[in-house]
Amino acid sequence: MTISNFKQSFPDSIKPKINWARTEEADNFAKTVKLFRQGKYDADSFRRFRLQHGAYGTRMTGDYAMVRIKLPAGEIYPHQFEKISQLSEQYSIGSAHFSTRENIQLHWVILEDVSEIFRGLAEVGLTSREACGNSIRNVMCSPLSGVCPDEEFDSTPYALATARFFLRNPMAQNLPRKFKFNFTCCEKHGMVRMVDVGLIPQIREIDGSSQRGFKIFLGGGLGNKSYVGHQLEEFTPEEDLLYTSIAVIRIFDRLGDRKNLARNRMRYLVNDMGWEKFQNLVFKERAIVRATQSIVTQLDVDTTPNEIKRPIRITDESGSSIPDGYARWLKNNTVKQKQSDYRSAFITLEAGDITANQLNALGDLIRYFSSEGKARCGFVQNVALRYVLEDDLPRLYSKLLEVGLAKSGALTMTAPIGCSGTTSCNLALTNSHRLAKEIQRKFLELKLDEDDDLSDSSIKISGCPNSCGQHGIATIGFFGGGARVGKDMYPNYQMSLGGRSDGDTMLGEICLRVPAKRVIPVILKIIDLFKEKKKPGDTLKSWIHRVVNGNEDYDIKSINDIKKILEPLIIPPTKEEDPDFYLDYGSDTSYHTKTGKGECAA
Repeated sequence: MTISNFKQSFPDSIKPKINWARTEEADNFAKTVKLFRQGKYDADSFRRFRLQHGAYGTRMTGDYAMVRIKLPAGEIYPHQFEKISQLSEQYSIGSAHFSTRENIQLHWVILEDVSEIFRGLAEVGLTSREACGNSIRNVMCSPLSGVCPDEEFDSTPYALATARFFLRNPMAQNLPRKFKFNFTCCEKHGMVRMVDVGLIPQIREIDGSSQRGFKIFLGGGLGNKSYVGHQLEEFTPEEDLLYTSIAVIRIFDRLGDRKNLARNRMRYLVNDMGWEKFQNLVFKERAIVRATQSIVTQLDVDTTPNEIKRPIRITDESGSSIPDGYARWLKNNTVKQKQSDYRSAFITLEAGDITANQLNALGDLIRYFSSEGKARCGFVQNVALRYVLEDDLPRLYSKLLEVGLAKSGALTMTAPIGCSGTTSCNLALTNSHRLAKEIQRKFLELKLDEDDDLSDSSIKISGCPNSCGQHGIATIGFFGGGARVGKDMYPNYQMSLGGRSDGDTMLGEICLRVPAKRVIPVILKIIDLFKEKKKPGDTLKSWIHRVVNGNEDYDIKSINDIKKILEPLIIPPTKEEDPDFYLDYGSDTSYHTKTGKGECAA
């Protein structure tokens, strides 16, 4: 049975609990665009308005926008996938892009068509409101929350409640800069130390009874200057979650630097003030919030258990035999859940890209295979189908093969993160997006996804120093720039080693600059060095971590030793010797650095 004949005839049995949309915002946006085109709305005011509603600028043009669709806690339902597929075909470029913050982006949308996308999203309860601009951005939650064997309870309802409370909330409309919440399941997942507010669920025993709460981290973040967050206190009871959040936002709103664009994220405030002083301010402000907020100011946390129901069966003989490649995919794309007999299956994308047809197909795959009736996206540009019965996995793999979504390696370093880069971003200096795809294709060809020594490592690439590709917390990270040989420019990347975002969160150490066309050989050389020098039980991640921290006792004792070995690989040839070296990936014209005005804040 082909995917075109695979359409379910029954309606979705599981509906979203929250409607995030307001239809009138689409009408208001359309009216405001007309006023702007008529010169009745100044450019700066329109820019702030556009960003507040989730329409980001597109590289070097004012006539197109990127629409960023928020998926609070990463949740998305079959009919929502199908609507986004339709909107992509009608108003975008026939594809969509998954970001690292549980958003779906539609690129190259004509400005006058943005309101039509808003209207379509509202039909399925989705919004892009506050997906950009100086507001509380999409509230994230680990895609494994609720199924992770190491979690103490599911933080998803708290993430959804936090998102609902702050969406369109007046206190979050004009912050000094963007502000981010991450909820997670356990120490290993969720990047909680690398955002403004990161939260790990905890249970504390008090007088023989269990109390829910969180371990909260404040003041982390990635960017041109990155910082690891600080733990606020040993345990924050769930009734203090909202009070703490409001207190932190009020302090940032009051004291954040509104004048210096380069230093107006909360992490700079925490660093400049010092952690102890900031921590004490939070405690004092929280006491004030607790004493003065109305009783109606509270999180509406819906902890009603999700309905888990085996999908309706359709007669289908395609799953009767196990296709080639299944064992490889099963190993590298699925994880066992704490619920017996179920797995979560992660769908590998190329740098977050997916076609409209594939989006549409995902709707059917969720209906047919996910017992919770929805999908979750996460922190690494992929999609998770959870609550898939283990005996259904071969059939799921067959269906993924039909629509080109069965690539192996979703949970390994062979699926690098790549921001949009020069394909659309005003600030990008290199095509990080295409480089990520080139690495993925080459590494899958080499079957590096099957190497257990590499499975817990990561490669993350940003097109500029601003860290949209999370390069600072990668085992091997890159951010783009330019370099010269005489008058000739070529695309170049600063490489860092040893970053990680688990319980031992640390930022990567700068190693050396690597030309774009030498990135793949350099990574392969690092892997070769590891294989030569590793000790029993080592992984690439643990070995690099040991070297970066100066704890290695072989001849490679520091990052400088790695640098010396790699330097011969990065010597640039002349343009006459290798013209391709001077071209960026995906380009057939001479490389040059060109940027526009960034819109990370407005």
